Amino acid sequence: MGTNAAQLKIMIQRFCLYGFLKNQRYFEPYFMLALLAHELSFFWIGMLYACRSISMNVLEIPSGVVADSWGRRGCMIFSFLAYIASFLLFGLATHWLWFFPAMVLYGIGDSFRTGTHKAMIFEWLRQQGREEEKTRIYGITRSWSKFGSAASAIFAAAFVLITGDYRKIFLFATLPYVLNIINFLGYPKSLDGAHAQLPARPIFSAVVKDAIVGLKNTLKIRPLRQLTFESMAWEGVLQAVKDYLQPALAALFIFATWTTVSSQAPDDSAQQNPGVVIVIALVYTLMFLASGLASRTAHRWVARFGSEANAARRLWFWNFALYITLIGFDLWGSTAVVAAVLIALIVLQNVWRPILISRFDQYADPAKGATVLSIESQSQRFATFLVAPLVGWAIDHVATHGLPGSFWPIGLVGAIAALAILISSSSDDARADQQAA
Repeated sequence: MGTNAAQLKIMIQRFCLYGFLKNQRYFEPYFMLALLAHELSFFWIGMLYACRSISMNVLEIPSGVVADSWGRRGCMIFSFLAYIASFLLFGLATHWLWFFPAMVLYGIGDSFRTGTHKAMIFEWLRQQGREEEKTRIYGITRSWSKFGSAASAIFAAAFVLITGDYRKIFLFATLPYVLNIINFLGYPKSLDGAHAQLPARPIFSAVVKDAIVGLKNTLKIRPLRQLTFESMAWEGVLQAVKDYLQPALAALFIFATWTTVSSQAPDDSAQQNPGVVIVIALVYTLMFLASGLASRTAHRWVARFGSEANAARRLWFWNFALYITLIGFDLWGSTAVVAAVLIALIVLQNVWRPILISRFDQYADPAKGATVLSIESQSQRFATFLVAPLVGWAIDHVATHGLPGSFWPIGLVGAIAALAILISSSSDDARADQQAA
């Protein structure tokens, strides 16, 4: 019994180590600033985000099918090799056009990773007879991802301040990804999936057939369809807009220092200012720590509100209220509140995400877990593909035409998406009450 308990503890530690190493993306707190340093407009930055999303959309469902059918560990290792190639290209590129193939490689890495590792965690819980703990265990592993991001922000600030070059942090990010490949080699073979040991079928026909079946089942089952739309509205929008926290913090810092200690207008390269680097590092570190703690409280929200569906609905009200707040305070001219709202949205997402994934697991076929979660990831990336260039263009338009505010298009898109989900979920509740009557 003691040996079994020790093995369970070691496996949870491996899951947590994966998340910690995976989030050693030292470029993340400064990614948008690094792109702005190349004099890109927000529209072109949005196009880069869209490029990553479309490359994921091409491979998302097939990657999940391959993971379910031929082995999840191999897919995860391939994913991290693609990430490493992407980081090297970002770090060594001499022209911003090279960022497009780097984004494609990044998207390939995401497509073979998203959904797959979650399916491995849930498969392990089923094997251990601990399915009722899925929200708690996933919340713990996700919290370590955020703790990894917090540590990453500190390391990133040190790298940028010492080297004075954002490109080198992309190169440093390859090291923990190599370590994570070594971590995967220790995962048990049983986590490859129920069908991983079946005789190999022609890969193209098998992937296409299983992908079509998985997509049809997801769209046919009402709860899965609703959850997919929720993922698009929350995750898809947030992934498109969350990095605007970086220019918001930079603008806030430059404005404060300019009005108090500087005689120069705040039109320098803000991303090269050591103060900006330190402020962003501190904010991201605290934000990621809060996100990690928030992820661990997800199961408490479920207990407090009686069910995962009720907890999710309450979170959607908060989501809507925050985006409305962002619009109002941005038009009022308070960049500090805009930054605070974006931080709150990012932290709140870490409560909502474990609940969403647990709700997906309730309705998905365990043998097709990676496929269903890959469809979920693909749907949110499709939303990002649509939203990122639109928001970028709108923010450019606001700036070039002298319109009030700066970031209110973010709040407008987010509020519309949240309101649509609240209305659709209310309709589903009303339909369920009628059927019960």
